[in-house]
Amino acid sequence: MEKDKKGRVCVDPARGAMSLSVWAEEWLDRRVVGEATRRNYEGFVRNHLVPSLGRKPLAGLARRDFERFVKDIYRGGAGLAASTVNDRMVMVAAIMEAAVVDKRITENPARGTRISRRDAVAVDEDEVPTPVEVDLIAEHIAPQFRLTVYLQSGTGQRPSEALAFSTECRRRGFVRIRWQVSSKAHREDCQSPFVPLKHRLEKECRDVPTALFVEQEIDAHLLKWKPVPVVFTGQKGKRIRLETYFAPRPPGVGAMPSISSYGYQFKKACLSAGLVDLDGNAKYTPRSLRHFFASTALANGVPIHEVSRWLGHRSVKTTVDIYGHLLPSAWDRCREVLQHAMRPASPDATFLPAKEASWSAGTRAA
Repeated sequence: MEKDKKGRVCVDPARGAMSLSVWAEEWLDRRVVGEATRRNYEGFVRNHLVPSLGRKPLAGLARRDFERFVKDIYRGGAGLAASTVNDRMVMVAAIMEAAVVDKRITENPARGTRISRRDAVAVDEDEVPTPVEVDLIAEHIAPQFRLTVYLQSGTGQRPSEALAFSTECRRRGFVRIRWQVSSKAHREDCQSPFVPLKHRLEKECRDVPTALFVEQEIDAHLLKWKPVPVVFTGQKGKRIRLETYFAPRPPGVGAMPSISSYGYQFKKACLSAGLVDLDGNAKYTPRSLRHFFASTALANGVPIHEVSRWLGHRSVKTTVDIYGHLLPSAWDRCREVLQHAMRPASPDATFLPAKEASWSAGTRAA
């Protein structure tokens, strides 16, 4: 037995030998949380926490491990906003705090581990496919998922939202996004294959304008596959019916498409289309299509607060963290506006490009 630094709690070293992956799984099983929250927790633990620190014993974890873990998420290009990572680290700290209470460790090494928004990693422009590459992915993906590619790239939907697309989503000139596929939708015992949107309540939705090509792809999809009715129970116990586009259909009835199954088909399409990196891995992920939507809109002057709302971000700060560097430069526009405001009598003033103007100013100062 050993005591903590204050000599108040006795800890059996053998209890601290449990790996973080096993303890995190036990902790998640005991949580009573909403479906969306559980999906977010499980995804973060499975995709980030376990691969990085899962094999380490609880007693072998130090604060520097969690600090390095947070930094690696950004440098590794996970594409998570600072607010999202900080949110998940609250969960990780709770996991480790439970280990303290259970007398497996003496201190919580994850408590207070955060990152600054200033350290957030913006999306790499190499992670954004070109319009030609988007079409290539759509051409090579399984035919039933072709529309999903264009719902993501044309309206910025998350994979789970695109897979929940139904007849009620389609409106004149826009789509209304209200549901997303549950992480358990592919399981036979799942009673609610569709759940409310991330950061939203059941009745909340968001509207996104649709370009003509999206409308055309929806029509083309309906020529091959009619909507399939799915009845499920909402969070408040109300029975809900959706005429869905991607639900399994007879005669080959199978499991409800999941993020994993769509991700597999997406990866397969990239490899088939030759969209690979230097190691031969798929160059893009489904998230890349959201990057395409956001970066294309922002680069062409669409206000960032509108893009943020259409993406379904909790805050416009999240959008700025990820895409702010893709906004058109306002430097020369600002100089022009102020010149015309102060000296309207000389509208033909010539402005040097930003870099040349800085060099000239430095020369004069010298």
